Amino acid sequence: MLNRDRPVGPPPEGGGTFLGSDVEFKGCLKFGGELRINGKFEGEIASSGTVHVGPEGDVKAEIAVGGAVVEGKVNGNIRAGDRVELRSTAQMVGDITASKLIVEEGVVFVGRCEVGSEQASRAEAVETEKEKPEPAESPEPAVELSFGAS
Repeated sequence: MLNRDRPVGPPPEGGGTFLGSDVEFKGCLKFGGELRINGKFEGEIASSGTVHVGPEGDVKAEIAVGGAVVEGKVNGNIRAGDRVELRSTAQMVGDITASKLIVEEGVVFVGRCEVGSEQASRAEAVETEKEKPEPAESPEPAVELSFGAS
C-alpha cells in the first residue's frame, strides 16, 4: 500500500526518475533524461541520458549511458558517451569507457579505464601518420607513452 503522506525522496535536479533508498530492483532499466538511484539495483542500465548513483546507491550492473555520476557503490562496467564522474564517496569495481573521466580524491576504483573518443583517436593517428615526414635516423630511441590497459 502506498503511503501518500510520506515523501519518496527528492527528485533529481530538473526532474527525472528517482529510486529511493528503500527500493530494490532487478532487471533491465531503460530511461530518458536523468535517473537517480539511492537504493539497490541489479541488472542492466541503458540510456542516452544520465544515471546518478547517490551516496546510498548500491548498483550491480552493466551500464551504457550518455553520462554517469557515482557517489555510492557500483560493481560492473560503465560505458558513457560523454563523461563519468566519480565523487569522493564512490566505490567503483569495474571498467570505465568514456570521453571524459573525473575522479575526486577519496574514490575507491578497481578496474581499467579508457578515456577519450576511440574513433577520434584512430582518425587523429591516421592523419598524423599521413603528415609525418620520413623519420631521420636518430641516436635516441623513440618513447611511446600509453595510459590504461590494452
